[in-house]
Amino acid sequence: MLSKSILQNFRFKTYRIIFCVSEVFKHKKWAVKSIFIFLFLLGAPFIGYNSPFIWGFWAHQRINRLAVFSLPPEMQVFFKKHLNYLTENAVNPDKRRYAVVGEAPRHYIDAEAYGDSALYKLPLYWNEAVKKYGEDTLALNGTVPWAIQQYKSQLTEAFRQRNPQRILRVAADLGHYIADANVPLHTTRNYNGQLTGQEGIHAFWETRLPELYAEEYDMFLGSAEYEKKTALRAWQAVRQANAALDSVLQFEKNASLQMKPELKYALEDRNGVVIKTYSREFAKKYHQMLDRQVERQMRASVKMVSDFWFTCWVDAGQPDLGPLASFEWDKAEKEQEEKEKQNWFQRLFKVRSENEN
Repeated sequence: MLSKSILQNFRFKTYRIIFCVSEVFKHKKWAVKSIFIFLFLLGAPFIGYNSPFIWGFWAHQRINRLAVFSLPPEMQVFFKKHLNYLTENAVNPDKRRYAVVGEAPRHYIDAEAYGDSALYKLPLYWNEAVKKYGEDTLALNGTVPWAIQQYKSQLTEAFRQRNPQRILRVAADLGHYIADANVPLHTTRNYNGQLTGQEGIHAFWETRLPELYAEEYDMFLGSAEYEKKTALRAWQAVRQANAALDSVLQFEKNASLQMKPELKYALEDRNGVVIKTYSREFAKKYHQMLDRQVERQMRASVKMVSDFWFTCWVDAGQPDLGPLASFEWDKAEKEQEEKEKQNWFQRLFKVRSENEN
Protein backbone atom coordinates (compact mmCIF):
# COMPACT_ATOMS: atom_id res chain seq x y z
CA MET A 1 0.00 0.00 0.00
CA LEU A 2 1.25 3.47 -0.81
CA SER A 3 2.05 5.60 2.20
CA LYS A 4 0.06 8.75 2.86
CA SER A 5 2.99 10.97 2.01
CA ILE A 6 3.41 9.36 -1.42
CA LEU A 7 -0.30 9.68 -2.14
CA GLN A 8 -0.08 13.35 -1.28
CA ASN A 9 2.38 13.83 -4.10
CA PHE A 10 -0.25 12.53 -6.52
CA ARG A 11 -3.02 14.19 -4.58
CA PHE A 12 -4.31 16.70 -7.07
CA LYS A 13 -4.53 15.07 -10.46
CA THR A 14 -1.76 13.68 -12.57
CA TYR A 15 -3.09 15.68 -15.51
CA ARG A 16 -1.56 18.79 -13.95
CA ILE A 17 1.85 17.21 -14.45
CA ILE A 18 0.91 16.61 -18.07
CA PHE A 19 -0.04 20.26 -18.44
CA CYS A 20 3.26 21.31 -16.89
CA VAL A 21 5.13 19.10 -19.36
CA SER A 22 3.25 20.59 -22.29
CA GLU A 23 4.14 24.10 -21.09
CA VAL A 24 7.83 23.29 -20.83
CA PHE A 25 7.98 21.53 -24.19
CA LYS A 26 5.29 23.45 -26.04
CA HIS A 27 7.57 23.97 -29.01
CA LYS A 28 8.58 20.29 -29.21
CA LYS A 29 5.44 18.47 -30.30
CA TRP A 30 7.15 15.07 -30.47
CA ALA A 31 8.25 15.39 -26.85
CA VAL A 32 4.79 16.45 -25.70
CA LYS A 33 3.16 13.48 -27.38
CA SER A 34 5.65 10.92 -26.10
CA ILE A 35 5.72 12.23 -22.54
CA PHE A 36 1.94 12.67 -22.50
CA ILE A 37 1.49 8.98 -23.31
CA PHE A 38 4.07 7.94 -20.71
CA LEU A 39 2.59 10.10 -17.96
CA PHE A 40 -0.93 9.03 -18.82
CA LEU A 41 0.02 5.37 -18.41
CA LEU A 42 2.03 6.12 -15.29
CA GLY A 43 -0.73 8.16 -13.70
CA ALA A 44 -3.76 6.18 -14.85
CA PRO A 45 -4.45 4.66 -11.41
CA PHE A 46 -4.48 8.14 -9.86
CA ILE A 47 -6.45 10.02 -12.53
CA GLY A 48 -9.85 8.47 -11.95
CA TYR A 49 -12.38 10.29 -14.07
CA ASN A 50 -10.60 13.62 -14.39
CA SER A 51 -10.62 15.56 -17.61
CA PRO A 52 -7.09 16.47 -18.67
CA PHE A 53 -6.60 20.22 -18.78
CA ILE A 54 -9.35 22.12 -17.04
CA TRP A 55 -10.26 23.41 -13.55
CA GLY A 56 -7.36 23.55 -11.18
CA PHE A 57 -5.43 25.65 -13.62
CA TRP A 58 -8.40 27.39 -15.21
CA ALA A 59 -9.99 28.45 -11.92
CA HIS A 60 -6.74 29.64 -10.34
CA GLN A 61 -5.99 31.75 -13.38
CA ARG A 62 -9.52 33.11 -13.49
CA ILE A 63 -9.49 34.02 -9.80
CA ASN A 64 -6.21 35.96 -10.01
CA ARG A 65 -7.35 37.73 -13.15
CA LEU A 66 -10.68 38.85 -11.72
CA ALA A 67 -9.09 39.97 -8.45
CA VAL A 68 -7.08 42.62 -10.31
CA PHE A 69 -10.24 44.47 -11.33
CA SER A 70 -11.30 44.98 -7.69
CA LEU A 71 -8.11 46.86 -6.85
CA PRO A 72 -8.02 50.67 -6.56
CA PRO A 73 -6.67 52.71 -9.51
CA GLU A 74 -3.40 53.31 -7.67
CA MET A 75 -2.73 49.58 -7.81
CA GLN A 76 -4.33 48.80 -11.14
CA VAL A 77 -1.82 51.02 -12.90
CA PHE A 78 0.72 48.28 -12.19
CA PHE A 79 -1.38 45.15 -11.82
CA LYS A 80 -3.37 45.58 -15.05
CA LYS A 81 -0.15 46.12 -16.96
CA HIS A 82 0.95 42.69 -15.79
CA LEU A 83 -2.45 41.02 -15.90
CA ASN A 84 -1.24 38.22 -18.16
CA TYR A 85 1.66 37.38 -15.87
CA LEU A 86 -0.57 37.21 -12.78
CA THR A 87 -3.03 35.06 -14.69
CA GLU A 88 -0.60 32.63 -16.29
CA ASN A 89 1.57 32.22 -13.19
CA ALA A 90 -1.32 31.63 -10.81
CA VAL A 91 -0.67 27.93 -11.39
CA ASN A 92 3.03 27.91 -10.49
CA PRO A 93 2.48 26.40 -7.03
CA ASP A 94 0.68 23.44 -8.60
CA LYS A 95 3.51 22.96 -11.07
CA ARG A 96 6.04 23.06 -8.22
CA ARG A 97 4.19 20.77 -5.83
CA TYR A 98 5.53 17.63 -7.50
CA ALA A 99 9.11 18.85 -7.62
CA VAL A 100 9.87 21.22 -4.74
CA VAL A 101 10.33 19.84 -1.25
CA GLY A 102 7.85 21.37 1.20
CA GLU A 103 5.53 22.76 -1.47
CA ALA A 104 2.72 20.21 -1.26
CA PRO A 105 1.55 20.98 2.34
CA ARG A 106 0.88 24.63 1.46
CA HIS A 107 -2.17 23.61 -0.59
CA TYR A 108 -4.37 22.00 2.07
CA ILE A 109 -5.02 21.17 5.72
CA ASP A 110 -6.41 17.88 7.00
CA ALA A 111 -8.71 19.08 9.75
CA GLU A 112 -9.45 15.57 11.06
CA ALA A 113 -5.83 15.08 12.05
CA TYR A 114 -6.29 17.38 15.02
CA GLY A 115 -9.60 16.13 16.41
CA ASP A 116 -13.06 17.64 16.72
CA SER A 117 -13.50 21.35 16.00
CA ALA A 118 -9.80 21.53 15.14
CA LEU A 119 -10.16 24.50 12.81
CA TYR A 120 -11.42 26.55 15.75
CA LYS A 121 -8.75 25.31 18.17
CA LEU A 122 -5.52 25.24 16.16
CA PRO A 123 -3.13 28.16 16.78
CA LEU A 124 -3.72 31.03 14.38
CA TYR A 125 -0.01 31.72 13.99
CA TRP A 126 2.75 29.47 12.68
CA ASN A 127 5.25 29.86 15.53
CA GLU A 128 2.62 28.91 18.09
CA ALA A 129 1.58 25.92 16.02
CA VAL A 130 5.18 24.73 15.70
CA LYS A 131 5.65 24.92 19.47
CA LYS A 132 2.53 22.84 20.02
CA TYR A 133 2.79 20.24 17.25
CA GLY A 134 6.23 20.46 15.63
CA GLU A 135 6.97 21.22 11.99
CA ASP A 136 6.88 17.58 10.84
CA THR A 137 3.32 17.04 12.07
CA LEU A 138 2.15 20.30 10.58
CA ALA A 139 3.74 19.55 7.22
CA LEU A 140 2.24 16.06 7.15
CA ASN A 141 -1.28 17.41 7.64
CA GLY A 142 -1.10 20.57 5.54
CA THR A 143 -0.32 24.21 6.25
CA VAL A 144 -2.45 26.32 3.92
CA PRO A 145 -3.80 28.86 6.48
CA TRP A 146 -0.27 29.52 7.74
CA ALA A 147 1.14 29.61 4.21
CA ILE A 148 -1.31 32.40 3.38
CA GLN A 149 0.03 34.43 6.31
CA GLN A 150 3.61 33.79 5.26
CA TYR A 151 3.00 34.96 1.71
CA LYS A 152 1.02 37.95 2.94
CA SER A 153 4.12 39.09 4.84
CA GLN A 154 6.33 38.45 1.82
CA LEU A 155 4.10 40.49 -0.47
CA THR A 156 3.99 43.37 2.00
CA GLU A 157 7.78 43.41 2.07
CA ALA A 158 7.95 43.26 -1.73
CA PHE A 159 5.76 46.37 -1.89
CA ARG A 160 7.98 48.13 0.67
CA GLN A 161 11.02 47.38 -1.46
CA ARG A 162 9.17 48.42 -4.62
CA ASN A 163 10.47 45.27 -6.25
CA PRO A 164 8.25 44.61 -9.29
CA GLN A 165 9.52 41.07 -9.96
CA ARG A 166 8.99 40.06 -6.35
CA ILE A 167 5.57 41.72 -6.17
CA LEU A 168 4.31 39.81 -9.20
CA ARG A 169 5.72 36.44 -8.20
CA VAL A 170 4.49 36.54 -4.61
CA ALA A 171 1.10 38.04 -5.54
CA ALA A 172 0.51 35.23 -8.04
CA ASP A 173 1.44 32.58 -5.45
CA LEU A 174 -0.60 34.18 -2.67
CA GLY A 175 -3.65 34.15 -4.93
CA HIS A 176 -3.18 30.43 -5.50
CA TYR A 177 -3.00 29.48 -1.82
CA ILE A 178 -6.01 31.63 -0.99
CA ALA A 179 -8.03 29.91 -3.70
CA ASP A 180 -7.00 26.49 -2.39
CA ALA A 181 -8.10 27.44 1.13
CA ASN A 182 -11.61 28.06 -0.21
CA VAL A 183 -12.03 24.55 -1.66
CA PRO A 184 -13.86 22.19 0.75
CA LEU A 185 -11.93 19.12 -0.39
CA HIS A 186 -8.66 20.87 0.49
CA THR A 187 -9.64 20.69 4.17
CA THR A 188 -9.93 16.95 4.65
CA ARG A 189 -8.07 13.64 4.45
CA ASN A 190 -10.95 12.44 2.29
CA TYR A 191 -9.81 14.87 -0.41
CA ASN A 192 -10.94 12.69 -3.32
CA GLY A 193 -13.73 10.71 -1.69
CA GLN A 194 -11.38 7.74 -1.39
CA LEU A 195 -12.51 7.08 2.18
CA THR A 196 -16.22 7.06 1.32
CA GLY A 197 -16.27 5.23 -2.00
CA GLN A 198 -16.55 8.47 -3.98
CA GLU A 199 -13.25 8.47 -5.86
CA GLY A 200 -13.10 11.24 -8.43
CA ILE A 201 -15.30 13.71 -6.55
CA HIS A 202 -12.45 16.23 -6.28
CA ALA A 203 -12.26 16.71 -10.03
CA PHE A 204 -16.05 16.51 -10.29
CA TRP A 205 -16.54 19.43 -7.90
CA GLU A 206 -13.70 21.66 -9.03
CA THR A 207 -13.37 20.68 -12.69
CA ARG A 208 -16.48 19.21 -14.23
CA LEU A 209 -19.00 21.61 -12.67
CA PRO A 210 -17.11 24.80 -13.59
CA GLU A 211 -16.54 23.38 -17.06
CA LEU A 212 -20.29 23.11 -17.54
CA TYR A 213 -21.60 26.07 -15.54
CA ALA A 214 -18.90 28.75 -15.19
CA GLU A 215 -20.58 30.91 -17.84
CA GLU A 216 -23.51 31.28 -15.45
CA TYR A 217 -21.40 32.42 -12.50
CA ASP A 218 -21.80 36.02 -11.33
CA MET A 219 -18.22 37.09 -10.72
CA PHE A 220 -18.76 40.84 -10.43
CA LEU A 221 -17.57 41.89 -6.98
CA GLY A 222 -17.07 45.18 -5.20
CA SER A 223 -13.87 47.04 -4.50
CA ALA A 224 -11.08 45.52 -2.47
CA GLU A 225 -11.28 46.22 1.26
CA TYR A 226 -8.60 46.46 3.91
CA GLU A 227 -8.37 43.38 6.13
CA LYS A 228 -7.24 44.15 9.67
CA LYS A 229 -7.03 40.52 10.80
CA THR A 230 -5.41 38.62 7.98
CA ALA A 231 -4.55 35.56 10.07
CA LEU A 232 -8.14 35.20 11.24
CA ARG A 233 -9.39 35.78 7.68
CA ALA A 234 -7.24 32.89 6.44
CA TRP A 235 -8.70 30.59 9.05
CA GLN A 236 -12.23 31.79 8.39
CA ALA A 237 -11.82 30.84 4.74
CA VAL A 238 -10.72 27.32 5.69
CA ARG A 239 -13.55 27.01 8.22
CA GLN A 240 -16.15 28.13 5.72
CA ALA A 241 -14.83 25.71 3.11
CA ASN A 242 -14.77 22.85 5.61
CA ALA A 243 -18.34 23.64 6.69
CA ALA A 244 -19.42 22.95 3.10
CA LEU A 245 -17.66 19.57 3.00
CA ASP A 246 -20.63 17.54 4.24
CA SER A 247 -22.76 18.91 1.41
CA VAL A 248 -20.06 18.18 -1.17
CA LEU A 249 -19.97 14.51 -0.17
CA GLN A 250 -23.58 13.85 0.84
CA PHE A 251 -25.17 15.45 -2.21
CA GLU A 252 -22.98 13.38 -4.51
CA LYS A 253 -24.16 10.25 -2.69
CA ASN A 254 -27.78 11.38 -2.95
CA ALA A 255 -27.45 12.13 -6.65
CA SER A 256 -25.86 8.72 -7.23
CA LEU A 257 -28.77 6.97 -5.51
CA GLN A 258 -31.26 8.83 -7.70
CA MET A 259 -29.61 7.85 -10.98
CA LYS A 260 -28.98 4.55 -12.70
CA PRO A 261 -25.27 3.64 -12.48
CA GLU A 262 -24.93 3.42 -16.26
CA LEU A 263 -26.13 7.02 -16.59
CA LYS A 264 -23.67 8.49 -14.07
CA TYR A 265 -20.73 8.56 -16.48
CA ALA A 266 -20.26 9.32 -20.14
CA LEU A 267 -17.51 9.18 -22.74
CA GLU A 268 -16.42 12.51 -24.21
CA ASP A 269 -13.80 13.54 -26.74
CA ARG A 270 -11.17 15.95 -25.40
CA ASN A 271 -8.65 17.11 -27.96
CA GLY A 272 -8.85 13.80 -29.77
CA VAL A 273 -8.71 11.73 -26.57
CA VAL A 274 -11.83 9.87 -25.44
CA ILE A 275 -12.18 10.06 -21.66
CA LYS A 276 -14.64 8.80 -19.10
CA THR A 277 -16.21 11.63 -17.13
CA TYR A 278 -19.34 12.43 -15.16
CA SER A 279 -22.36 12.72 -17.45
CA ARG A 280 -24.03 16.06 -18.05
CA GLU A 281 -27.26 14.71 -16.60
CA PHE A 282 -25.57 13.64 -13.37
CA ALA A 283 -23.59 16.89 -13.17
CA LYS A 284 -26.78 18.91 -13.55
CA LYS A 285 -28.44 17.05 -10.68
CA TYR A 286 -25.39 17.57 -8.45
CA HIS A 287 -25.10 21.23 -9.46
CA GLN A 288 -28.73 21.82 -8.51
CA MET A 289 -28.31 20.10 -5.15
CA LEU A 290 -25.24 22.21 -4.33
CA ASP A 291 -27.24 25.37 -5.11
CA ARG A 292 -24.31 27.24 -6.75
CA GLN A 293 -21.83 26.29 -4.04
CA VAL A 294 -18.86 26.21 -6.42
CA GLU A 295 -19.73 29.71 -7.61
CA ARG A 296 -19.91 30.99 -4.02
CA GLN A 297 -16.49 29.57 -3.22
CA MET A 298 -14.97 31.08 -6.34
CA ARG A 299 -16.48 34.46 -5.49
CA ALA A 300 -15.08 34.18 -1.96
CA SER A 301 -11.67 33.42 -3.43
CA VAL A 302 -11.66 36.41 -5.78
CA LYS A 303 -12.78 38.73 -3.00
CA MET A 304 -10.18 37.43 -0.58
CA VAL A 305 -7.33 37.64 -3.10
CA SER A 306 -8.11 41.26 -3.95
CA ASP A 307 -8.52 42.17 -0.26
CA PHE A 308 -5.16 40.62 0.63
CA TRP A 309 -3.29 42.23 -2.26
CA PHE A 310 -4.79 45.59 -1.25
CA THR A 311 -3.99 45.04 2.44
CA CYS A 312 -0.35 44.21 1.65
CA TRP A 313 -0.04 47.43 -0.34
CA VAL A 314 -1.58 49.52 2.45
CA ASP A 315 0.57 47.88 5.13
CA ALA A 316 3.63 48.68 3.02
CA GLY A 317 2.72 52.39 3.17
CA GLN A 318 0.81 52.59 -0.13
CA PRO A 319 3.91 53.02 -2.30
CA ASP A 320 3.50 54.72 -5.65
CA LEU A 321 3.27 51.90 -8.21
CA GLY A 322 3.17 54.26 -11.17
CA PRO A 323 6.94 54.13 -11.80
CA LEU A 324 6.77 50.32 -11.70
CA ALA A 325 4.18 50.18 -14.46
CA SER A 326 6.90 50.48 -17.07
CA PHE A 327 8.66 47.38 -15.75
CA GLU A 328 9.33 44.70 -18.35
CA TRP A 329 10.92 41.30 -17.85
CA ASP A 330 14.28 41.40 -19.60
CA LYS A 331 15.62 38.50 -21.62
CA ALA A 332 17.82 37.17 -18.82
CA GLU A 333 14.93 37.18 -16.34
CA LYS A 334 12.65 35.38 -18.77
CA GLU A 335 15.30 32.77 -19.43
CA GLN A 336 15.84 32.30 -15.70
CA GLU A 337 12.10 31.77 -15.12
CA GLU A 338 11.92 29.30 -17.97
CA LYS A 339 14.95 27.45 -16.61
CA GLU A 340 13.36 27.26 -13.18
CA LYS A 341 10.17 25.77 -14.61
CA GLN A 342 12.17 23.23 -16.57
CA ASN A 343 13.96 22.29 -13.37
CA TRP A 344 10.57 21.60 -11.77
CA PHE A 345 9.82 19.20 -14.60
CA GLN A 346 13.18 17.49 -14.36
CA ARG A 347 12.46 16.69 -10.71
CA LEU A 348 8.98 15.34 -11.39
CA PHE A 349 10.25 11.79 -11.71
CA LYS A 350 12.27 12.07 -8.50
CA VAL A 351 9.27 12.50 -6.19
CA ARG A 352 10.12 11.27 -2.73
CA SER A 353 8.23 10.84 0.47
CA GLU A 354 8.43 13.96 2.65
CA ASN A 355 9.92 11.69 5.34
CA GLU A 356 12.91 10.95 3.10
CA ASN A 357 13.89 14.61 2.62
